[in-house]
Amino acid sequence: MSESSCILVDSRPGVVRITLNRPDKLNSFNEAMHLELIAAIRAADADASVRCLILTGAGRGFCAGQDLGARKVEDPAQKSLIGQSLEKLYNPLVKTLRGLRMPVICAVNGVAAGAGANVALACDIVIAARSARFIQAFSKIGLIPDAGGTWVLPRLVGHARATALAMLAEPVGAEQAQQWGMIWRCVDDAELEDQVWKMAEHLATQPTQAMALIKQAMMASATNTLAQQLNVERDLQTMASESNDFKEGVSAFLAKREPKFNGN
Repeated sequence: MSESSCILVDSRPGVVRITLNRPDKLNSFNEAMHLELIAAIRAADADASVRCLILTGAGRGFCAGQDLGARKVEDPAQKSLIGQSLEKLYNPLVKTLRGLRMPVICAVNGVAAGAGANVALACDIVIAARSARFIQAFSKIGLIPDAGGTWVLPRLVGHARATALAMLAEPVGAEQAQQWGMIWRCVDDAELEDQVWKMAEHLATQPTQAMALIKQAMMASATNTLAQQLNVERDLQTMASESNDFKEGVSAFLAKREPKFNGN
């Protein structure tokens, strides 16, 4: 395991886990953590042996969003920097997570509030401990959801629930989040780590290029008509069918054996 001031990085074959590591601040974001996190994600993406990424938090929370103590909001000059920090830090992070060539699992081990909730929801598969809570806390300080919250929430839970969550800032427990389709699964706290590693190790043996193309197709579907999406499926399926993993999958199916995907 390698350690920096704000994140921890450890790995198993095919999998890298990045842990937000400011537990005394509920892993709230400051600029240093942003920069370390995006660098670690990009390093994993550049390593061809890595085929799945896990994002989680240290201590009793996943991420409480922005560290407000790192900003002097009473200073007029600081107020204009909020939009700049979205452009420089949060927006690239969310875009990077959505665009990675591999599956990203978020293990929500406690509270996920504000931008912390929306960074979690930007991941491909979210597994939460039963004690975890998701809070769109922005309205409590006079802001709107950011880090992709106004885009992803309506698509996950519908317009009515998304609007109420944003306006009321009420916490959503992990079980409710699963029932609403906000996350993939809620598990007992003691089982979270084992369940996440088990899923990640499975995904690391799957056709990684196909996973990336699935992500592309799902993202495109948000704004496409059916006719446009059928064209996207045609084009991406053509790319998938040209991969070595497709050939291996067909060969394994015909031979009635388990496929051995190499990720390309």
